[in-house]
Amino acid sequence: MNRIFRLKFLALVCLVASAPAQSVRQFTILHTNDLHAHFQPDDEGLGGFAYLATELRHEREGCTTCLYLNAGDLVQGTPVSTIFHGQPVYQIANLLGIDAATLGNHEFDYGWKNVQLFVQTAHFPLVTDNVADSAGRLLTGRGYVIENVAGIRIAIIGVVMGDLVGNFSTLEQVGPYKVEPVVDAVRKTVAAIRGQADLIVVLGHIHTAETDAILHGIPEVSIVVAGHEHKGYTELRQFEHRYAVQAKSYGVELGRLDFQFDTAKHEVVSAEWKRIPIDSHKIAPAPDVQKVVDSWEAKVSKIVDVPVGEAGHRIEKPALRHIIETAMAEESGADIAWINSGNLRDALPKGRILARQIWDILPFDNYIVVGTFRGSQLPPAVLKEFPSIQPDKTYKLATTDFTAANQGSTDELASSGLQFPVRSKLQRDAVIDWVRKKKVLE
Repeated sequence: MNRIFRLKFLALVCLVASAPAQSVRQFTILHTNDLHAHFQPDDEGLGGFAYLATELRHEREGCTTCLYLNAGDLVQGTPVSTIFHGQPVYQIANLLGIDAATLGNHEFDYGWKNVQLFVQTAHFPLVTDNVADSAGRLLTGRGYVIENVAGIRIAIIGVVMGDLVGNFSTLEQVGPYKVEPVVDAVRKTVAAIRGQADLIVVLGHIHTAETDAILHGIPEVSIVVAGHEHKGYTELRQFEHRYAVQAKSYGVELGRLDFQFDTAKHEVVSAEWKRIPIDSHKIAPAPDVQKVVDSWEAKVSKIVDVPVGEAGHRIEKPALRHIIETAMAEESGADIAWINSGNLRDALPKGRILARQIWDILPFDNYIVVGTFRGSQLPPAVLKEFPSIQPDKTYKLATTDFTAANQGSTDELASSGLQFPVRSKLQRDAVIDWVRKKKVLE
């Protein structure tokens, strides 16, 4: 073999050997979900939008292949959101540098028309592919977005859980919109964008079963960034070369998924996931975000930063549920009260109790309703909590108007068909009044 031929041969070998490596690219997805308007750190110093902003900016420094995605439920959970129907949350979220977000079920708490205001307020794409009217018009205006990241086309398809409508008590919240099953919607859009994207990501406020169905049933989808289940995943979820992630709620952590993607094979070669704590003891708040947070908090401070009692110790949800039910029963004149497990949204810290903490625990504008029933009429979930109930005795039962209106769509009450004709106080106000009377909760 002469020298010139040998050099050409070696050059060809090197070119072939390097081709696979050249097709593998490194990407990063930063992600959050279920922030629920928790602007400030919790009583343990975790979370807070300004602190999250600092960590996001740190993680994105020098990263040319980073995307930040939010998987729904930005709103509903604190007084600012409740009083101003979520609008300030989207204004502040604009400062976080979100590349794309999807709707969560709680975006609908203030009604579908307000969702359209969220779309207008957001400076980032708000994509939800499976909520459309009878003419096929999407509520958010678009169901996906294709981002060009370092020359790679990344499609981000947004979806919300398929049983969304069952979460609401009035049609005013969902209006003329129907919700298509998640897998059907994703599969249809994947087919429609074939050839337009190199990498497909589903951004879903969905149940884990829906996440798994996408991973197992739609091979074109490489990554699922999920939300809705507040505990998040404890480890990276994987099926073959496809992965799913979900962070804890309330912004107490930022998820970071680093993965290598083979652009020739259109598949993830490797992936590593970590959850970064947002600890206000170790992170300084972003001044621009904190300034806006403070301005909005000042608007509600006179209403909610009012002492109403004292807690002798931190009260977690199981024990807190009994306290809330007792307060509801006594304030409404009922014999017993029962609430669904999703009614409580936070724990009660030890020490002075502000009205704000009750708002955080009960952010929904739910009213107490009361009905009279024989013990034999009460569903198993109520009998389980109150085993002393006698079948032939009559009881006044209090619950929330939301629970009463959704008996057919909750596993806890099933289709009990109970009627609650008496409407009492706003649940949150009743609990605040009760705590004021008790003064100290032990």
